[in-house]
Amino acid sequence: MIRVVLPAHLRTLARVNGEVFLAVPDPVTIRRVLDALEAQFPMLLGTIRDAVTGQRRPFLRFFVCAEDWSHGAEDRPLPAAICTGQEPLIILGAIAGG
Repeated sequence: MIRVVLPAHLRTLARVNGEVFLAVPDPVTIRRVLDALEAQFPMLLGTIRDAVTGQRRPFLRFFVCAEDWSHGAEDRPLPAAICTGQEPLIILGAIAGG
């Protein structure tokens, strides 16, 4: 099972507390995790990535084993620590302003 940590506003929208656990087929990639997340929680469709273009929303970031993977390819295989559930995929809401 893949563990996913969502920002507070998306947890509220999905009506979940804490981490989300997903079954994701191999190879496990960010794209496949997001597909599984949107399938399990259809109310999240269009909130993490644009529903038409599939591009990540500008103020969300993806962290994989403490590394920012936000600008990398969504089809890049995730590390074993994520695939085994040892580490969560963290979707983090970015903060902007001055």
